[in-house]
Amino acid sequence: MRKCLISQLEVITEEEQRILDGRDVSRTLYTTKKTFEVEAEKLLKNGRLIQVRTHTRFTDFPEHNHNYIEMMYVCQGRITHFIGGKEVVMEEGDFLILNQHVRHSICCASREDLGINFIALPEFFDIPLQMLQGNNVLADFLVDTLRQNSFSEKYLLFKLSGILEIENLMENIVYSLKNLGKNEEKINQLSMGLVFLHILNHIDKLDYTSPQNYKEIVLQTTLSYIDQHYKEANLSKLSEDLNQSLSVLSRMIKQNFGHTFQELVQRKKFQKAMTLLSETNLSIADIVAAVGYENSSYFYRKFKEKYHMSPREYRLTHQNGDQIRI
Repeated sequence: MRKCLISQLEVITEEEQRILDGRDVSRTLYTTKKTFEVEAEKLLKNGRLIQVRTHTRFTDFPEHNHNYIEMMYVCQGRITHFIGGKEVVMEEGDFLILNQHVRHSICCASREDLGINFIALPEFFDIPLQMLQGNNVLADFLVDTLRQNSFSEKYLLFKLSGILEIENLMENIVYSLKNLGKNEEKINQLSMGLVFLHILNHIDKLDYTSPQNYKEIVLQTTLSYIDQHYKEANLSKLSEDLNQSLSVLSRMIKQNFGHTFQELVQRKKFQKAMTLLSETNLSIADIVAAVGYENSSYFYRKFKEKYHMSPREYRLTHQNGDQIRI
């Protein structure tokens, strides 16, 4: 971030000065309730959908939840949360989104540790949600947050350091909210939507999620898609269905499975072919067509490269139902 904005954020607040003078976090600044639920009404001005404030430093912040969607962006240093007993360390460029029901505490931050808290009502996300479209981790998260009967504790942490387009947008949003101007709320809704769209292009930067890692969901969906559509499986179609960048999805599959998408599809086709070779009397030509190959010579060549025997030799050897391990 620009030094002038960092200098503005580093200024010690009245609350922080009281803490430095030996007093604890004042709960009355945040809630009227017996339980420590931070209330939007305490932090948002009338009619505002979003507000930013620097994270309170120089003390441990007690366990709490909030009646709004909270986002934190680390501008400098590091901020450590404990969420559901799990240590979640945020560093410069990291972006955390928590729904209303997440209870978490935050470890003492030093003067150089600058975290920006976004206090956002669900209505703020109407425009970003329209911009996201389709099924994806952020849209699903926001939709779940809007459900009145959902009380699950969910959060997303993205490790976004070095992604300049996101850094620039976050800087613009923070500057706008710290220095209010005309139409800033609509501009910030659109800017946050752009942040989310850029995040979807870097979904491999999703580090933590709750209750289930979104990477696992994507990978499980990939295997399920291959299992059901191996004949005509197409990575471009899958990336569109998942609303993921083709390059990011391809890289994620390779990193987690050790095989490319096409290699996984070929494995599935061979697995199905071996079942048909050993358990049916279909001709090899019919089997080649049944598993989705148009070129039988290509199938023969690849099969022999992998299993060191022809499909016919495999059938003769494994007619009792035994299978080669794949």
